[in-house]
Amino acid sequence: MDDVQQLSDLARARGLRIAVAESLTSGTLAGTIGDGNQASEWFAGAVVAYMVAAKERVLGLAPGTDPCSADCAEQLARGARDLFDVDIAVSTTGVGGPDPEGGHPAGTVFLGWATRTAAGHRRLDIDGDPDRVLAATVDAAVRMLVFHTAEL
Repeated sequence: MDDVQQLSDLARARGLRIAVAESLTSGTLAGTIGDGNQASEWFAGAVVAYMVAAKERVLGLAPGTDPCSADCAEQLARGARDLFDVDIAVSTTGVGGPDPEGGHPAGTVFLGWATRTAAGHRRLDIDGDPDRVLAATVDAAVRMLVFHTAEL
């Protein structure tokens, strides 16, 4: 079964609401999830924030947090969870490439997740050009949502 279809089925069956916060993926994750069956019933929305100041202002990122870090990913997920008042949110942040940034190699990605009671992250090290990094990040974020939604 397609991951987005599985996410849609799980969210609707459990009456869950989902949101995302994106930096690295620039809205691609929201577009992918929004294609899910009856998304208007379970997908509350998304924030795309590239600039650190926007992440701080909109999603509550603590000043001085490395934007390519596990801590950042978790804070962004918590911020989206709170902003949209959802059951689960995921976030994407990292370096898409092709060049290193902020001392992090291209392909360094962090996914964050936050439910009403817990939060966490996953680090990905993705080889390839920026398009490959973006696609692999979106796929991993959707799978992360499926996994955690099934646990709720």
